Amino acid sequence: MLKKSENILKIFIIIAVFTFGASIFGCSRDKGTKIVVKGSTTVLPITQRTAEEYRKKNKVAISIEGSGSGNGIKALIDGSCDIANSSREIKDKEIAKAKENSIEVKEIVVAYDMIVPVVHPSNPVNSLSVDQLKAIYNGSIINWEQFGGKNEKIVVISRDTSSGTYEVWYEKVMKKTDVARSALLQASNGAIVSAVTQNPKAIGYIGYGYLNDSIKPLKVNGIEGTISNGKSGKFPISRKLYMYVNEKKLSKEAKAYIDFILSPEGQDFVKETGYIPL
Repeated sequence: MLKKSENILKIFIIIAVFTFGASIFGCSRDKGTKIVVKGSTTVLPITQRTAEEYRKKNKVAISIEGSGSGNGIKALIDGSCDIANSSREIKDKEIAKAKENSIEVKEIVVAYDMIVPVVHPSNPVNSLSVDQLKAIYNGSIINWEQFGGKNEKIVVISRDTSSGTYEVWYEKVMKKTDVARSALLQASNGAIVSAVTQNPKAIGYIGYGYLNDSIKPLKVNGIEGTISNGKSGKFPISRKLYMYVNEKKLSKEAKAYIDFILSPEGQDFVKETGYIPL
């Protein structure tokens, strides 16, 4: 019994030392040794990959959360993050709210991206126009047969309204008209990939960096979603990816991390994760 008690005591001491050490070496945001990043799930892979490499050479903790562009910008405004990832431009009303909170928002472009419509690999449809995508998503066209596919009802999958990807789709494809209420809403790019993978009748849209062999990308207006077409803007649903910061209170650690992302080495990791480097 004595040995068991001694072992428990040793474990407790080890945990206490680890916790104390963590508070000194990188888990205290007050000391500027922790960078908190929140926002877009589209920008998430870039953040995860670059943070992984950055931490190899720098003693800094980087907390990363993918909760949607709108939620990331909200977190920046209320002061609960250092960097807000966003796959859309900040809105005027968000800038106004930031000013009310004495926050000077600075916009930083970190990469280029495309929003690519995707279907199940078994779907014979290869290309849709922007107008056809709009008709699918507003519920005007409901059967794949109208595009040369099978006589099956289209299962429409969309991002939710807090998503920057949804915002860009809403503007560039929907022309600021609503997605049909029957659409199944998903909270992330990864969730859409999973849903389309499991349903041969489904269509969704995702950031270019989330493309993989489990889904089939569609051409838009006959144009393939390639890096060159995205960077030139030829692909109809292209966009910039952003990080937003409070310029007044940007820590030297957060600035150094962003500088790393913008460096040639950081941009190599942007390309590695499937996005278009600057």
